[in-house]
Amino acid sequence: MVGTPNTRILVIGLVYVCVGLVYVEGLAYYTEKPAYIESCRIKEPDFTNCSTRSIQGFLNAVIKGIPEIEESFGPLDPMKQDQLTFKQEDSDVASISANLTNLIVRGLGKMVIKESKVNKKDFSWADKIYIPRLRMNGTYKMLGRILIIPLHGSGNIFIEIDDLDILMNAKTRLYEKGGYTFYNVTAVTVKLEVGRVRTYLDNLFNGHSKEVERSTNEFFNENWQDFYETLRPLIVETLERTLLDLLKKMFNLIPANFFVEDIPNSLVLYGRKTQLIA
Repeated sequence: MVGTPNTRILVIGLVYVCVGLVYVEGLAYYTEKPAYIESCRIKEPDFTNCSTRSIQGFLNAVIKGIPEIEESFGPLDPMKQDQLTFKQEDSDVASISANLTNLIVRGLGKMVIKESKVNKKDFSWADKIYIPRLRMNGTYKMLGRILIIPLHGSGNIFIEIDDLDILMNAKTRLYEKGGYTFYNVTAVTVKLEVGRVRTYLDNLFNGHSKEVERSTNEFFNENWQDFYETLRPLIVETLERTLLDLLKKMFNLIPANFFVEDIPNSLVLYGRKTQLIA
C-alpha cells in the first residue's frame, strides 16, 4: 500500500468500519451484529431458550472460524495447549505429580449448548454443555502412585472421554467501550460428568517391561472410574483454562448488547461509575 503512514492507517480504519469491526486503543470489536447471533431480552419469559439458541449459533460460527478470534486464540478444534502441571496428594486413589506438554485437544468442535442461563442480578452465566467425545494427546512425565501401582515414566499419553457433560459457571463484570456494553469474563469453573474414559500411557516404567506396561494400561481401563478420579484435576484445569481464555476473547470482540438487548450498562448495574475502556 502506497502513501504516507497516516494515509495507510486511515484507509485500513475505513475498511474495518465498513465490515463492522472497529479498533479502539488496539482493541477490536464489532459495531454491527453478525447474522449468526440471535438477540434476546432477559425480561422475556422465553429468554433461556433464546439465549441457548444464540450462544449455540455464535459457537457454531467460532467453530467454522472467526478470523479475529482465531488470530488470538488459534483454531478451536483441534486446539493446542503447551503445558499443564498438576499434583494430587493425600488421596486414597492416587498420589501423583505429572507434567503434560504438547497437548492436542480434539472434540471441542462438537460442543452442544444444552442450556444457557444468565443471572438477572449480576449477569453471570450457567451453561450446560455436551461433548460427544473429547480426546487429548500429548507427552507426559509422571511420578507417584495410581491405585496400588507405583509409576515412574515419561512418554506419549492419550485420554479419551465419551459423553462428557459440563456444567460451566462463568463470572462476569460489565464494562463499556465505544458506547457498547461488554462482558469481561473474570472466572470459569466447571463440573463434569462422564460416560466412559479410555487412556493409554506408553513407557510407563521407563521401557523396562512392555508386558507390564500393557497390563497396567488394561488395568487402568478396566478400573476407569477410579483412574478418572486421578485425572479429573487435569481435565478440569484444561477445560477451565481453555474456556476462560476463549470466552474472554469472544466477548471482548462482540458487545453484550448483541446477545442481551436489554442488558444494563455498568453504571446502572453496579450503582457507581466504572472505568470506561473508550
